[in-house]
Amino acid sequence: MSPKVTPLYERHRALGARFIEFAGWTMPVQYEGIISEHLAVRTRAGLFDLGHMGQVIVRGKDALPFLQYLTPNDVAALSAGKAQYSMFLNSSGGVVDDIIVYRVPDTAEYLVVVNAANTEKDLEWLNDHRSQHPEWSVEIEDMSARTGMLALQGPLAEPILHYLTSFDLGTLPSFGIVRTEVAGIATLVARTGYTGEDGFECYCPIERVVDLWDAILEAGQPLGLVPVGLGARDTLRIEAGLPLYGNELSPEITPLEAGLGWVIAWHKGAFLGREALERQRDQGPPRRLVGFELVERGGIPRHGYPVQFESVVVGTVTSGTVSPTLGKTIGMALIARRAAAPGRPLEILIRDRLVKAVQVKLPFYRRSRSTSRSV
Repeated sequence: MSPKVTPLYERHRALGARFIEFAGWTMPVQYEGIISEHLAVRTRAGLFDLGHMGQVIVRGKDALPFLQYLTPNDVAALSAGKAQYSMFLNSSGGVVDDIIVYRVPDTAEYLVVVNAANTEKDLEWLNDHRSQHPEWSVEIEDMSARTGMLALQGPLAEPILHYLTSFDLGTLPSFGIVRTEVAGIATLVARTGYTGEDGFECYCPIERVVDLWDAILEAGQPLGLVPVGLGARDTLRIEAGLPLYGNELSPEITPLEAGLGWVIAWHKGAFLGREALERQRDQGPPRRLVGFELVERGGIPRHGYPVQFESVVVGTVTSGTVSPTLGKTIGMALIARRAAAPGRPLEILIRDRLVKAVQVKLPFYRRSRSTSRSV
């Protein structure tokens, strides 16, 4: 089967993008270059095509108890126009996918945004669980083929989008979502993102996503807005210590091991995977996700590279890169709990050579709150 493309494929080609295949999609990995695009997002703004991601609507009178059971976070805490980071878990507490749940304003619906590689799997998983609970009146609708998704990220994201909408973006809080018009196009605008910067994710009818892309790029040109590919998206999220499904998260990795215990609403009732997570919480997770930086030259730590502590292999690298912002080689690793602590040394096996590293607190990068809005 040929890789899929988003409606913006020809726009990316015209902008000189280099492409890769990712999760069954042909997507731009870079335009002018990963480093320049990364630094543009940190200092100005970048525009991302996220048309490969999945969008699912969950509605019906039992949509809330359905999502409460299938996610560990507290969906009942969401008022209209709010969102939360959450996960789908299996019965062992492992992560089926990490997601964003939006309570759509002016409706009784929930928008669930899932990872591109997991869209079909997640839909099957949702429908399987719905069939297991016929007492719940729930409708699940895949909106992915009808929804365009863009992300505008960076300290100048708000002033750029301000030119295109009459809505006062200054009133939209972190993890808020509003239904408005952007460049005359009906759009759901959410103050969420995956870069560590302030910014917005925009959802519009797929037949208008090219128009929305063009309008945002044109409005942002005077402020230095650039298109950004998946390469810089990855380096940005690593600096921000954000997980990538398949790296820091998997069906064999729990949120407690990944340092994401804050997504678990222990005060709420039953949810899938709760018993396994309670056991792990009480006993202590056997592994922990840690950040590290190399303290000597030796290459880039890649996903899957062995990690040693006191001459014993204690885990593997989950993600690594050279940080364009910090000028250091950084990474994350899932290692045995006994070895995990900021300041402790590690050794990473890179191309048959042990390279010294030291553990550091995550995230590696945190933007200044004095120069940009809090996200």
